[in-house]
Amino acid sequence: MKPLLSLLTLAAILSTACAATPAAKPAAAASAAPAAPASETLPSGVKIVHTLAGTGPQPTAASTVRVHYRGTLANGTEFDSSYRRGMPASFPLNRVVPCWTEGMQRIKVGGKATLTCPPATAYGERGAGNAVPPNATLTFEVELLAIEK
Repeated sequence: MKPLLSLLTLAAILSTACAATPAAKPAAAASAAPAAPASETLPSGVKIVHTLAGTGPQPTAASTVRVHYRGTLANGTEFDSSYRRGMPASFPLNRVVPCWTEGMQRIKVGGKATLTCPPATAYGERGAGNAVPPNATLTFEVELLAIEK
């Protein structure tokens, strides 16, 4: 079986504790609390939860990106992972499922996010071989390492 990355590229396809000064400055203690991750839902239904803000540029749909990622089914089963392979993956965003094309454009280099992909933005009715069943909602933990071109 070809790695799922091949399917992705052929398809039209992610603590530090704060010490507060006790009761000295209640407002300061409240502002020291970690902020909730920023999230957004795109018109297509793709949900993006930004877990680490990047500081670099954002890719376009025509960009080729280098990423680390972990893909899971709704039941938590991992179906693909560049982390497990120990090597980042590179691919053009205009050659992957729409969830990736849309979601990765919202992440800056150095950022990490979780993409939740409704079936229509992932593999839809066709699924992806034995790894992804038809009409599966997928979750990807992604880390945008670089924009290659």
